[in-house]
Amino acid sequence: MKALTLSLLLLLTVLFVSAQERQYSTKNKEAIKYFALANQSLDDNLYDEAIDLLQKAIDEDSRFIEAHAVLADVLRGRWRWTEAEGQYREVLKIDSEFNNTFYFKLGDCEIHAAKYGDAKLHLEKYLSYSNLTPQTAYIAKKLLADANFSIDAIQHPVPFNPINLGPEINTADDEYMPAITADENTLIFTRKINNNEDFYQSVKVNGKWQTATYLSNQINTPQYNEGSQSISLNGKVLFFTGCNRPDGLGRCDIYISIKKGNEWTKPFDIAPPINTPGWESQPSISADGRTLYFVSNRKGGFGGYDIWKSNLTEKGWSEPENLGPNINTAFDEQSPFIHADDSTLYFCSNGWPGLGGMDLFVSRLGKDGKWQKPTNLGYPINSSGDENGLTTTANGNYAFFASNKLNGYGGFDIYTFELPPALRPHQVTYVKGTVMDAITKKPLEASVDILDLEKNDPVYQDYSSEEEGYFLATITTGKDYALNIAKEGYLFYSGNFSLKGRVTKDPFNIRVYLQPIEIGGKVVLQNIFFATNKFDLQDESRTELQKLIDFLTQNPKLKIEVSGHTDNKGTMQANQVLSENRARSVYQYLIANGISADRLSFKGFGQTQPIASNDTEDGRSQNRRTEFKIVAK
Repeated sequence: MKALTLSLLLLLTVLFVSAQERQYSTKNKEAIKYFALANQSLDDNLYDEAIDLLQKAIDEDSRFIEAHAVLADVLRGRWRWTEAEGQYREVLKIDSEFNNTFYFKLGDCEIHAAKYGDAKLHLEKYLSYSNLTPQTAYIAKKLLADANFSIDAIQHPVPFNPINLGPEINTADDEYMPAITADENTLIFTRKINNNEDFYQSVKVNGKWQTATYLSNQINTPQYNEGSQSISLNGKVLFFTGCNRPDGLGRCDIYISIKKGNEWTKPFDIAPPINTPGWESQPSISADGRTLYFVSNRKGGFGGYDIWKSNLTEKGWSEPENLGPNINTAFDEQSPFIHADDSTLYFCSNGWPGLGGMDLFVSRLGKDGKWQKPTNLGYPINSSGDENGLTTTANGNYAFFASNKLNGYGGFDIYTFELPPALRPHQVTYVKGTVMDAITKKPLEASVDILDLEKNDPVYQDYSSEEEGYFLATITTGKDYALNIAKEGYLFYSGNFSLKGRVTKDPFNIRVYLQPIEIGGKVVLQNIFFATNKFDLQDESRTELQKLIDFLTQNPKLKIEVSGHTDNKGTMQANQVLSENRARSVYQYLIANGISADRLSFKGFGQTQPIASNDTEDGRSQNRRTEFKIVAK
């Protein structure tokens, strides 16, 4: 809001000077005395004292226009919009041409007081003058756009039924900036007690939030503020803002803490180029953990505070990139939240047309890879006050936010509401898995990769936790994905999530048992694809084939047999030939990509080795498969 604030301060300064250089509109000596004392109080930044003195001056002479004018400006500077509006009206009632900036200021107050029709009239009146400075004219046009937008928005409200999360979360203190894990079972938020901000968390048991507890002594501190956090979807990595900490680079920096078991590690400051001697805050991490969105006032932006992003590379975090003029304005953009679909961004702004103050917006990533101009979430989600800090569930159906205007438990409380369908992100679901040793049944730390089969792009790359073998990843519906889980000394696991043409909200809960590498061990290659009755490898098979090549390269003494299998549709002879040709296609691909032929063999089994019933389409689909078997170590 820096551009706007600077302009208002300039207008105040002009008024005070003009009030001192002209003859007063009153002859009342007591009124003039109180007015002079009020200006002294303003010089000393004693605003409440100045307000009392100006009111006394007005009590002495109700037509003392200068006293009304200065009182209006001071009240406006203190965000006492309705009182300021009344004083500006008194000024214009006494002299409608006293100072044309008062139409601008009155319109600003009326925007914040949700009197949009009146604001429109007064801002249009102000813009009709010819002696405007470019800066104030620019801001007035922006406020007029707010008024016009608001009039229309109120006539077309969106559904909005906020529900307080209850006393387990909210207290008489301030609670805000909620962040929720993909399984919707853990909520982390900021609580402010005696001007100190710390993190708290609540877990859901049987659908009910439990009493929130202090997050961690490793993260929270008694002397510094911790806030504006982003939790990875699996709840294991916390990005947050820490200000004025001795290990920081600037006034506010972004920190990371990692959860090991039930404990959080000591946070560390993200190195440059993300953190600078300036101000970096309000992080939001993408679903794959490789793109960090954040707010900064660094050079190269469009306004006071802009939204930036940085990508994680093999060399660390990349040089931050401004999200550009379709997101950032000459005013302020803050509290970014990137949804798990990686193509829907929620944020707040006072630069785009809104209902006053900071409004909530959503922007979609276009096919050209650029963010599109944002959509205001509408009335009454947005109001004439400030709205910020919105996050959503992974499925995008519900949003969380904080408000102090909904008669909660005190101060800011955290609420949830159902997002209107037009404002929702793309439909996503999640994969929640546990990786175990097939023999010992103990949890394993293994690499987990989920790839978009069409683009051959990773959408998730991480490790299952050492303590629990746990992982959690989100995937967007409408696409097909390959899942590969691998650990040295074990056969890798191949899985597939076929969501193209399907709309599902149901999560995938899987338990994967990795088998130690032994002779006779088999792996069903779930992501080897052929057209019906064909044996030419389809492009989507490249991901799985590369995984097999990597496995054989890492285990150079292994020999395998590739086998093809069919369902029972068609003749046995045709199925036998088809299965053998498909196995040969994989065999030849491996040889063409550097695997020695003496380590490979292939065989077709036709329909003779089903692993499911051929009486259903799902069973027949399982039987149409490609496998490999360890035949020698």
